Amino acid sequence: MRTPSKIPQTLILAVLLGYAAWVVFPMVWIAYSSLKSDTEIFRDTFALPALAELHTENYTQAWHEARFGDYFATSVLVTTVSVGLIVGLGAMAAYALARFTHPAGRAVFWLFLAGLMIPAQLAVIPLFFEMRALGLLNSRLGLILVYTANGLPFAIFILAGFFRSLPRSLYEAAVIDGCGEFAAFWRVLLPLARPGLVTVAIFQFIGVWKEYFFAFMLTGGDVTRASRTLPLGLANLSITAQFHTDYGMLFAGLVLVILPILAIYLLLQRQIVKGVAVGALKG
Repeated sequence: MRTPSKIPQTLILAVLLGYAAWVVFPMVWIAYSSLKSDTEIFRDTFALPALAELHTENYTQAWHEARFGDYFATSVLVTTVSVGLIVGLGAMAAYALARFTHPAGRAVFWLFLAGLMIPAQLAVIPLFFEMRALGLLNSRLGLILVYTANGLPFAIFILAGFFRSLPRSLYEAAVIDGCGEFAAFWRVLLPLARPGLVTVAIFQFIGVWKEYFFAFMLTGGDVTRASRTLPLGLANLSITAQFHTDYGMLFAGLVLVILPILAIYLLLQRQIVKGVAVGALKG
């Protein structure tokens, strides 16, 4: 039988370049459209802005008039605390489930994995009433607790594979040298799981930073807007832009939301690939 011929490398390269252009161009278009006026956007949608007429005031208006400064500060606080809790609590839970044998340990591990299998949106109604009963609606604390609980299953799933792969002799050597249980975990085993910790932190940062559904359900009724995050601010800005066509400011808001995610990914992309690859091999 005739063996099928290999796909030409030039065809593969052309397909990949086409896909890259398809993904990258919308972001580039948003970036330079944020420096144009509404008239320029409607008159020639895809034209580059004139260098002598860059409308940087779109960013000033988005930051101050649309209160993106307040939304940005709230998103930074909520995301930082949530990711810190997810990584810290997830590492301790994954270590306990991976290192200690207990009759209920496997059941607890699968219970955490159920959080990955079942969409969290299905529980939004009882979650809403529970948060209201606790007085945590329209608050940053309530949002942080929900994000932490939602991110723990993924963190435990990734980190448990790292801890299972570590030789038990390292733990025994630490105990012989005088380390207690927590000291052995903190000083010896946790640093060895650094690729997994970085991977979990990056993915959770991206997920929490751009999350809209829970933010809308749990803080959408905050009339002071003190607990609203960037996605909610962007949604309000898009609704406002439909009435007085301030699309330059809308695109500026989009850039402010995208830039932190893009910067984190570009700076730590090697850590993401390394962590996922090592986690797949060790899991």
